[in-house]
Amino acid sequence: MIERYTRAEMGRIWTLENRYRAWLAVELAVCEAWRDMGRIPEEAMNVIRARASIDVARILEIEEITRHDVIAFLTSLEEKVGPEARYIHLGCTSSDIVDTANALLLQQAGGLILKDLRTLLADLKTLGTRHKGVLCMGRTHGIHAEPTTFGLKIAGFYAEFARHAARIADATENIRVGKISGAVGTYAFLSPELEAKALARLNLRADEHSTQIVQRDRYAQFFSALAVMAGGVERLCTELRHLQRTEVLEVEEGFSKGQKGSSAMPHKKNPISAENMCGLSRLIRSNALAAMENQSLWHERDISHSSVERIIMPDSTILADYALTRLAGLLRGLVVNPQRMRENMEKSFGLHFSQRLLTAVVDAGLPRQKAYEIVQRLAMQSWEARRSFPELAKADDDIRAVIPDAALADLFDTAYYLQYEDVIFTRVFVPLQP
Repeated sequence: MIERYTRAEMGRIWTLENRYRAWLAVELAVCEAWRDMGRIPEEAMNVIRARASIDVARILEIEEITRHDVIAFLTSLEEKVGPEARYIHLGCTSSDIVDTANALLLQQAGGLILKDLRTLLADLKTLGTRHKGVLCMGRTHGIHAEPTTFGLKIAGFYAEFARHAARIADATENIRVGKISGAVGTYAFLSPELEAKALARLNLRADEHSTQIVQRDRYAQFFSALAVMAGGVERLCTELRHLQRTEVLEVEEGFSKGQKGSSAMPHKKNPISAENMCGLSRLIRSNALAAMENQSLWHERDISHSSVERIIMPDSTILADYALTRLAGLLRGLVVNPQRMRENMEKSFGLHFSQRLLTAVVDAGLPRQKAYEIVQRLAMQSWEARRSFPELAKADDDIRAVIPDAALADLFDTAYYLQYEDVIFTRVFVPLQP
């Protein structure tokens, strides 16, 4: 199933080709800044622009000898550019290039994830609006509580994913920084002016104070935002999994022609997409912990963060992209069964009216605890005898003594639970503009 849903666009961001192209973009931006400041002659800059290019195979071949990827990259450029290559990487350290390029790559990845979220939000809005007013049982602790609507269930997830989008947008902007400040961030062979000129060409801001690296609290925020979003993916998928259980069966994942659910049991139709995304969400969350562990490095920096980021940067963003895309597909193909929702509501014999009856008895003048005892007695009788709670209430002397028959009949109308659905939908889907 992975191959069917993989998004090639996100995968291309993390190819070696694209990674080296980002490095080259940074190197060229620095060269252009040096040219603006008169350090690199225009003729040399013209040669660098014309000849500098990426040869992944050659870079990897050189790295087998150097055991240093940036030096291998620079050596390959020198072979292509010739003597003018002496101006490339002038005054820079490896992290000037790598961390600044990381910002470019994470901007690309964050932009794709935000695009995925916009698609998912549109699908959630469509699903929620379509099922506005469709009554279903709300459950707390897995037990029947009071009626809600399937539209309201989905509206709640829409509101959550809007928050995820805001957090990821903020984290993506926060990581839109580079550094061209040298070996320990003092600009000894560079200058803040050069840094500003180079980063402006890349549409990046300068980190306020970098050491040899951009500090990893920025990365921790980005991967934590992905992790919190993954928690939302799992929450929604867990809800759908519960609702697909045979005993509930209020929704089902789409089941295509020829699809099989079990090698042993031909009848099986399983919530495999939701289960898959629950598992992937755990991976994304675990990677956030690794990003937080990367915050604490020795002095101006060490290299312990590098191996971690080579894994979590592609893995977390590819997984997030995959999960959001697959979740949107699941929602578009979701089978919703309103009839089953009505049937399930009836399985608790109208006990969901207990709070409304309790409130009415209190309003009629009885002390709350006395009213609670009366309604609880009727509720337990309804459950144990498997009889209608409204009918028991209508026949009960204690209830009839305080609530007239006409008023009592009005208490058991499920429309009561929908009176503020429009208000909630407006708050969720039509937020007030500042």
